[in-house]
Amino acid sequence: MPSDLSFDLTRERWLPVRRRDGSADELSLRDVFVQAADLRRIVGDVPTQEFALLRLLLAILHDAIDGPKEIEDWQELWDDGLPVDRITKYLDEHRDRFDLLHPERPFFQTAGLSAVSGEVSALDRLVADVPNGRPFFTMRARGVDRLGFAEAARWLVHAHAFDTSGIKTGVKGDDRVKGGKTYPQGVAWAGTLGGVLAEEDSLAETLLLNLVAFDTPGLRIDAHDDLPAWRRGPSKPGQLKPLELSTRPNGPRDLYTWQSRRVRLAFDAGGVHGVVLTYGDPLTPHNKHTREPMTGWRRSPAQEKKLGLAQVYLPREHDPSRSAWRGLGALIAGRAEGGEQRGEAAAIVRPRVLDWVARLTVEGDLPADLLIRARLFGVVYGTQQSVIDEIVDDAVEMRLVLLRQDDRRLGQTAIDAVADAERAVTLLGDLAADLARAAGADMEAPKATARNLGFATLDGVFRDWLATLGSEDTPADPRAAWQDEAHRCVRNLGEDLVKQAGEDAWQGRVETWNGKQVWLNTSRADLVFRTRLRKALPGTGRPAGGSPDDETGDSPDGGESPDTEA
Repeated sequence: MPSDLSFDLTRERWLPVRRRDGSADELSLRDVFVQAADLRRIVGDVPTQEFALLRLLLAILHDAIDGPKEIEDWQELWDDGLPVDRITKYLDEHRDRFDLLHPERPFFQTAGLSAVSGEVSALDRLVADVPNGRPFFTMRARGVDRLGFAEAARWLVHAHAFDTSGIKTGVKGDDRVKGGKTYPQGVAWAGTLGGVLAEEDSLAETLLLNLVAFDTPGLRIDAHDDLPAWRRGPSKPGQLKPLELSTRPNGPRDLYTWQSRRVRLAFDAGGVHGVVLTYGDPLTPHNKHTREPMTGWRRSPAQEKKLGLAQVYLPREHDPSRSAWRGLGALIAGRAEGGEQRGEAAAIVRPRVLDWVARLTVEGDLPADLLIRARLFGVVYGTQQSVIDEIVDDAVEMRLVLLRQDDRRLGQTAIDAVADAERAVTLLGDLAADLARAAGADMEAPKATARNLGFATLDGVFRDWLATLGSEDTPADPRAAWQDEAHRCVRNLGEDLVKQAGEDAWQGRVETWNGKQVWLNTSRADLVFRTRLRKALPGTGRPAGGSPDDETGDSPDGGESPDTEA
């Protein structure tokens, strides 16, 4: 590889951004910080790349100011804006460590890293949108032959954060190599997380909102030893010594730049044409809740039993089948459906970064009605974590007052509203199942379809309602307003299902209902649905044209709905 080439990330354009006016651009590290107030956000080649790049920017900012040490330091930054002069001076001081092609200390790489076989792998190993063994499900069906230096730098940062597991290249100097290969040791660090960050209207505000102070309760930060990767010695093949691994990461700078992999890019004057990529420093997720602020956590009784520990917390990963608002309980209150409190320790711990921004409304000057977006990022791995199956990218807007722990009323209202939606959609699914049962058809597929339609219909409605919760125009009884809107939406969907029911369902059939033989048909299924929906959403007014039966028991004969799971 040529030794006289350079690609200085502090000066070269390599970070894709979206400006606040909607236009796109590509900027250097220096320019991103200089122009951050006029930028909307970083835009990655894939969503998880944005998460990885933002954490890189946060590590730079933390290190440039060596803080913030406490909330007063943070408040000064929020009032005055990013300290651009200090950041650019810092980047100038460490400029050589941000050279992607440096012969001795290439950025985020191991100089001289060489495969036991002497071969260099194709770039498919580095680029996450080319699944190994599944090339037809990608925009790059023919693989990646060559990358420009800018894109290669982005995928390099992403690999340290989200690289897959599986068999990797065996490299010289790594005692983990067996038969020329390094066997699976897990995905890169951010791949274990259900990533969460607080987002505002400008990149500058987003960076500051996620810039947790070193005195943040619940986080352990060894500020003196907390250094980003470029301020540590050059990485070598193999992993850190066990003693050093046991005491790290030391804080956000260390964690956000964690070297999960050992990488060397193969390049020429025209760009990057290959890569050597293998395992770096392993980082187990057990009980890192005092270190990692950008994910929620859940207790794992199974791991507690296996490891013989009183408490084991693991990152709470995102479910790609559930919209962000449906998991609001875990974001707002550190609580999830079925996640009970056990003794002295919580079953769910919400992301510390949300604790941090909530604290800013109490101890700082951040207005409680400030509207933020909780952005969710994550990866679903498949086939023994060796490929990426899905990428999670979602957001939910809410006002900071919902996160306050000193006054949980509005936060609880939002959580209760999610439960309202779940109940209403469950009843819609039951209606679909009852109509199928009345026709003598399979119930599961119609039920699942109806539930998906229900949640899709409520998605935008709930997000709009949530964004107003806590503002001056919040209704006097916001939950009643939500129940009224949810009732209207789900009732309309139910009416459509009834209209679409076939002749067989209208004719009906004899079924066992609560121990009785009853005639189940469309009319009965509809009546039970309307009755139970009204009881599930008691805050709503009676819909126009509603039947007096809506005020009676669960069903016309006083029994429960038929067992639609049978």
